[in-house]
Amino acid sequence: MTISQILSIFLIVVSILLIISVLLQNKGVGLSATFGGGGDFYRSRRGAEKIIYYATIGLAAIFFAISVTLLILS
Repeated sequence: MTISQILSIFLIVVSILLIISVLLQNKGVGLSATFGGGGDFYRSRRGAEKIIYYATIGLAAIFFAISVTLLILS
């Protein structure tokens, strides 16, 4: 296996984890905000929500780094 193949496998794994982390984030907005029932208020992230938020940022940075590395290697 070459380094490009290994990085491609890592990119696939990171992209799947990134998709899962984005889908797990609960915004609480939904379709009701479209019709005026948005309930706009500020609240801070706590507990698992904060961990998922930071994991999403980290996974996006890793995804970007692997993508740029693969671009340079090809």
